[in-house]
Amino acid sequence: MSTSISNAQITGESVFHPDPLQYREYKLLLRADHFTRSQQFHKFRKITHRVAKSLGITLSKRSKPMETHLREVIFFDTPKFRLYNNGFILRRRTFYENGLPQPEHELVLKFRQTDKETTAAVDVRPLLPCINVIKFKEEILLPFDKIGGMRSVYSHGCELDTPNTMLTQNFETICQVFPALLRTGAKAKTGLSVVNGLAIEEILVNFGEIDFGSKMTAKATLAIWRNRLTQERLIGEYGYQLKFRSPEEFPAKARELSEAFYLGLQTEAPDWVHLGTTKTAMIYKSGKMPVVSHE
Repeated sequence: MSTSISNAQITGESVFHPDPLQYREYKLLLRADHFTRSQQFHKFRKITHRVAKSLGITLSKRSKPMETHLREVIFFDTPKFRLYNNGFILRRRTFYENGLPQPEHELVLKFRQTDKETTAAVDVRPLLPCINVIKFKEEILLPFDKIGGMRSVYSHGCELDTPNTMLTQNFETICQVFPALLRTGAKAKTGLSVVNGLAIEEILVNFGEIDFGSKMTAKATLAIWRNRLTQERLIGEYGYQLKFRSPEEFPAKARELSEAFYLGLQTEAPDWVHLGTTKTAMIYKSGKMPVVSHE
């Protein structure tokens, strides 16, 4: 995790230093209709254990397996999706505790692209001085049209905690927070709104910790997204993320095992897998506005 103060805090000038690639996150889309009862979550967890055992991978119980959290996820964009169609994702996540929303929200701006250098070159830091977390990661996704493979996209993200921020203002206002959005070319007075009017209810289940050896561990989670208004099940995702100092210091054995585990899950549970792109892409494509971005 890279925590920093905004570029302009000390000098008032923007000085961009490229961030190192330090994360590899595996994302496996799953059919949400396979998770209508608690027993089905346990059934899929048994599948992960079976695949891990076949590869000699250890699944730890130290991180409270099957602990469940409730979150709300909302995406914001212009009416013609100028952000997303130019590679940007603006997301707010609200955390709930004992059924009540917490006052602090997680606000994230991401630039996501298939080209590593292009993604690294986009400075996603906020303009105003504030504590922020920068993550430059490689995301491992399913192929577009078949089970039994993987492909990469790169994500350069900035995460900050903020009070209940109003994001349905105009484009000019959000650019005063994230100047990187100016490259989308949207007009200053263009309004921002909730993408396709969808407020997403996210059920996040902790699936424990995976030990890939060489001191490389990853917390595994299963997320189910539902339309908060209608309770329609939208999509599921099983994911785990590894962190390293640099790609050169990512142990080869851990890399091989993490990939074999991802491919093994597809082979062992093909009926659970949902062919598609990303959760975000599905939300954007659920309305009538054309989407030209292909993650």
